[in-house]
Formats: sequence, C-alpha cells, structure tokens
Amino acid sequence: MDFNEILGRVALFYVPFLFALCFHEFAHGWVAKKLGDPTADNMGRVTMNPLVHMDLMGTVIFPLFAIIGSSPLFFGWAKPVPVSMANLENPKKDMFWIALAGPASNFFLAIIGLILLNLRHFAGLPYEMNEVLYELLQMFVYLNLFLAVFNMIPVHPLDGGKILARYLPIRANIWLEQNSGTISMVLFGLIILDSLSSGTSFVAMPVRFLYNVLATSIGYFFAFL
Repeated sequence: MDFNEILGRVALFYVPFLFALCFHEFAHGWVAKKLGDPTADNMGRVTMNPLVHMDLMGTVIFPLFAIIGSSPLFFGWAKPVPVSMANLENPKKDMFWIALAGPASNFFLAIIGLILLNLRHFAGLPYEMNEVLYELLQMFVYLNLFLAVFNMIPVHPLDGGKILARYLPIRANIWLEQNSGTISMVLFGLIILDSLSSGTSFVAMPVRFLYNVLATSIGYFFAFL
C-alpha cells in the first residue's frame, strides 16, 4: 500500500470515525451539563476538539493500525466523559438520559449522512467527485449506526448498560459494575467475531437493517421532491 492509498483510507475511514466519536462524547457532556453536572464542561470535554477526547490506544493506535494494515477488525473508543452523580437532581433518571445521548447522537448523524447522500444528486458534481462523496458519506452512516447499535448493548460499561440500570434493582447494577472488566473482555471477543462475520453477526445485522430502513425511507422522501 503506497502513501496515497494510506491517505485515502484514512480520509475514508478514520476522519468520519473520529468525528462520530467526538460527537458521541460531546453529546454525553452536553446533556450532563444541561441536567446540572458541569464536570465535563469544567474539564473542557463539552467540545468537538478531538484532542481532548482521544484515548491513545482506542482513538489513535488501534484504529489507524487497522486501517493501514487493512484489518477486518476496525474498532476504537474515546476517553469516557466524566459525570459526577452528586451534581444530578435525580441520578438514576438523569444518568439514563446522559447515557442515551451518546447513541442518539450517532443515530442523528447517520440520518444527516443519508440526507446528504440524497442531496448530492442536486449538487451537479463531476462523476469522480460524486463517487468519492458517496463512499465517504456511506462510510460515515455505517460508522455512526455501528456506534449507536454497539453502545446500546445493555451491559456495562456500555451506554446500554447505564440505560438499563434505570430499570434494574440496585443489587443487579452493583454486580454488573463489579464485573464490568470481565464483560468488557467478552465484548471485545464479540467484536472480533463481528469483524470476521461478513455482515451476519449480532451488530452487523441490525446495522444493515437500520441502514436499509433509513435509506429507503429518506430515499422515498427525496423521490417526491
């Protein structure tokens, strides 16, 4: 792989991925601030600046290594936004909304990406530029849907576990938090399985389903314009 090809893959995969991660963490911090907890804001985390959200391994080394090495295992993460539950008026209820904000933000970006995919037909772009834009936006949509679906898995330490916590007894939440390390290892194993599944695993299938439903719905809307 030559240098130009590496730059092309970074632009296609890493740039949309980095934006999606930053928007996800920004959403967590913004909702936490609105609900009374300024912790993330005081630490400069309510921002789209990728430097403050980057985790060296999860945001830089792991995804870039996967891109340059053409690995099927393309995954990563950002530093979690800190939340002080002591600042929340109703911690259990407020944490539900703070956790939900992350996946919801990625779902929102996926919809925006699909809208832009349809709008590009009206831009009168040259064929080559139109194709590049199509690939970039399609990858942007898939990455955001993947982040939304994966983070909604209802186990700690993912957002889905924090969302589910609102409806679980205290003892169950304590057990899940105490065993979050083991659960994280199991999840990582499932991610590897997902990357080798050719679109048939527990994350890839709902992502493809959501993409098809949203793309069809938005496509029908633009067909009547």
